[in-house]
Amino acid sequence: MTQRLTNKNSIACLIQFLLVLILFTGSEVASGQNDNAPSSTLITRFPFTTLSGGIIIIQLRLDDFPDTLNFILDTGSGGVSLDSTTVSYFRLPITPSERRLRGIGSMRKISYVMNRTLHLPNLDVEHLDIHINDYELLTSVYGVRIDGIIGYSFLSRYIVKIDYDNNVVEVWNQGKIKYPKSGILLNPIINGIPVFDASVIDNTSISSRFYFDTGAGLCLLMSEAFEQDSSILSKGKKIILTQAEGLGGKTQMKLTTVKQIKIGKYKFKKVPAHIFKDEYNVTAYPSLGGLIGNDLLRRFNLILNYSEKEIHLKPNSHFKESFDYSYTGLGIYVENNQVIIEDVLKDSPGEKAGLIPGDVIMGIDNNVSGNIQAYKNILQDVGARVRILVVRNGELLVKHLKVASIL
Repeated sequence: MTQRLTNKNSIACLIQFLLVLILFTGSEVASGQNDNAPSSTLITRFPFTTLSGGIIIIQLRLDDFPDTLNFILDTGSGGVSLDSTTVSYFRLPITPSERRLRGIGSMRKISYVMNRTLHLPNLDVEHLDIHINDYELLTSVYGVRIDGIIGYSFLSRYIVKIDYDNNVVEVWNQGKIKYPKSGILLNPIINGIPVFDASVIDNTSISSRFYFDTGAGLCLLMSEAFEQDSSILSKGKKIILTQAEGLGGKTQMKLTTVKQIKIGKYKFKKVPAHIFKDEYNVTAYPSLGGLIGNDLLRRFNLILNYSEKEIHLKPNSHFKESFDYSYTGLGIYVENNQVIIEDVLKDSPGEKAGLIPGDVIMGIDNNVSGNIQAYKNILQDVGARVRILVVRNGELLVKHLKVASIL
């Protein structure tokens, strides 16, 4: 399910997930693999690119077309999807359906392109029915063309290893494997999307089940219903109002932190948390507490073994990196090859700096690359006073913005 949420150092975070409502159970367990099963063997390995929030981009081809496409590798997707523009470009025949896609603030029917093949390096994934979505907004948020999302329909056929230290994906045949001795082994329930146990601690300690979502460029997302019923947040907690944009348009969201998130034996302190009014219950409350996204999960190297309902997590070189506590109140996007400010929240650092919607960013500090990822990285420096060069109505202006903190 595509949500347009501006990146974490803008006014919210980008979330990608196709959710299936179901009752789940899951826990941290030892491997239950059959000792008589044949050993898994390596099929292919290839590099990936990481965008802000830990979003994984892999390159592949569709059918016999020579074009290289950019796909998000997403455990939060219950299938595989293609951007509507990409479908039109390749003139693919479309099959309507009665199935519905639910997102923040909206629900709509979806269509498919049937029986397609995705070509990864040295691997063909065949007989895929691919649903169609609109990823123009993702392209605008990341400044990278997003042609689709690849999830359960691919991940369920193989053992997939994700190495964030070296930015490499390995794909293995299903079979018996040896997990690293260090780390933990989760035993999630997987019905399209993995669900696992974790604890959130703030005013109180809540153990719940969460979607395991590598396509969500944030740490924690909870519904207002979960937050209110659990009384999870301490009184007087600093909460910043932001806005997000989903299938139904713009919606308000709260941004705060929780004291701790615990996954197995691993603990993370002062974790950024997003809260929103979940009108279509995409977070499956009360069955689930919400989702844990890739700005936290990227701190582990992962082994996804869907056939055995196992996910192995091993801390990597990003494990102790600080979380992003920055806040600017700016929503910035790429449009017509320009980085444009579309949203400026009231009373935010962006408004106080004198920035307005429609400003074209020409550079931030000494960076005039026009690269939205680079600009967002600069805007994560809490407490920094940055110089933003913008064009407004043909006039070149210099604005100074102090990056605030959500803490």
